[in-house]
Amino acid sequence: MKYLLLFALLVVAYAAWRGARARAIDEGQPPRPPAAPALPQDMVRCPVCSVHLPRPEAVPGQSGRLYCSPEHRRLGGN
Repeated sequence: MKYLLLFALLVVAYAAWRGARARAIDEGQPPRPPAAPALPQDMVRCPVCSVHLPRPEAVPGQSGRLYCSPEHRRLGGN
């Protein structure tokens, strides 16, 4: 009996959700525009561990090399 009551409650909740969604569409709310895809970024390789990472996240060294972390910059000989 309790499973039948639970099932009936779920059916009512689903019907209410579908009805609210249909009303929102009928009221003429504009659909959400699709999210713009992320633009490609320049990728660089850390000379110590060979990990590729976006250029803005890289740590610059003194010789112009780019590293993935300050620790690797220190290990890289700069």
